[in-house]
Amino acid sequence: MRIDLHTHSTASDGTDTPEELIRNASATGLDVVALTDHDTVGGHAKAVKALREGLERPLTLVTGAELSCRLNGISLHMLAYLFDPQEPELFRERELVRDDRVPRAKAIVEKLRQRGVPVNWDQVARIAGDGAVGRPHIATALMEKGLVGSIGEAFTPEWIGPGGPAYVEKHELDPFEAIRLVKNAGGVTVFAHPAAVKRGVTVSDDIIAELAARGLDGIEVDHMDHDAPTRARMRTIAAELGLLPTGSSDYHGSRKTCRLGEHTTNPEVYEEIVSRATGAAPLSSAAGRV
Repeated sequence: MRIDLHTHSTASDGTDTPEELIRNASATGLDVVALTDHDTVGGHAKAVKALREGLERPLTLVTGAELSCRLNGISLHMLAYLFDPQEPELFRERELVRDDRVPRAKAIVEKLRQRGVPVNWDQVARIAGDGAVGRPHIATALMEKGLVGSIGEAFTPEWIGPGGPAYVEKHELDPFEAIRLVKNAGGVTVFAHPAAVKRGVTVSDDIIAELAARGLDGIEVDHMDHDAPTRARMRTIAAELGLLPTGSSDYHGSRKTCRLGEHTTNPEVYEEIVSRATGAAPLSSAAGRV
């Protein structure tokens, strides 16, 4: 089985619509794909609709989200799988994060404008479309103007990265609270790209251990932002702490260079994730459970 447990659609900052993501996952030869847009489940219904419409080959959809968290001033992301999207506490926190996205993005655009950067809100809103607006959309606007050559270049202090003059903080969950909320909603949590140094993330092994003690289920080991030595270290940490080691693409369509299925999760790990979830179940086009 080929299992990719981290992808994004236009419901957040990907460039594939949810329907396109499902069709592309099937055409790529994936057996299982998780839709984990940032702080939203807004793409789930369209993804399920695509499962019903017939695919090149059978595909199973895992519903989820990538939750924005912050600990000791460090921004980190928590993948949440198969939770009940209507559970009130988690729903309310997702709404708070989502509602903060537009004011934050507008504030970043205004800071850029004050520096003489020719980017405006209408341009960013056009790029975001119906998705949950975020910094990648502003980065794309900078690319359209020829000011940066890539999303990564825009995410530096010179432009809209942490510590820079155009950076604006956003509402983010405490990761320990995120674990509690997802568990309470019947879901499973995996710490996304925990050692992605180029993202400015420097979470210590002790913090990972503390997260594990508080109920974290797994850590994303195989990821494009982890080099071989980092993956080996993360796999050792997972084994020592009893965490599930996952692998995934973090696919964003054309907004990033990674491909669907570039990294995958072991089927036994996937089955364990499914067995722990009580808030929702995977949806399969083959079995008709949609």
